[in-house]
Amino acid sequence: MKHHLKHLSGLTAVTALLPLLLGVHLLRHRVDRTRRAVREGDRGAISIELALAIIALVAVAGGVVLALTTLADNVTAKIPADK
Repeated sequence: MKHHLKHLSGLTAVTALLPLLLGVHLLRHRVDRTRRAVREGDRGAISIELALAIIALVAVAGGVVLALTTLADNVTAKIPADK
C-alpha cells in the first residue's frame, strides 16, 4: 500500500510541475529567439522578445504563487483548530 501511495504522490508532483515546465520551455524559446535577433542585429525584435519573455515569466510566477496559495488554503482547512 505504501508503495502505491509513494508512486501516486510522485505522479501528483510531476503533474503539478507541468505548467512550470511549459513556462521554462517558453522562456527558453524566447531567449533563443532574442539571442538570434542580437546576432542578426534586429534591435526592435529584441525589445519585443524581452517584453514577451518577462510577461511569460511573470505569468508562470503568478501561477506558482496561485498554486501554492491554493494548496496552503486546502491544507489549513483540513487541520483541526486547537481549542
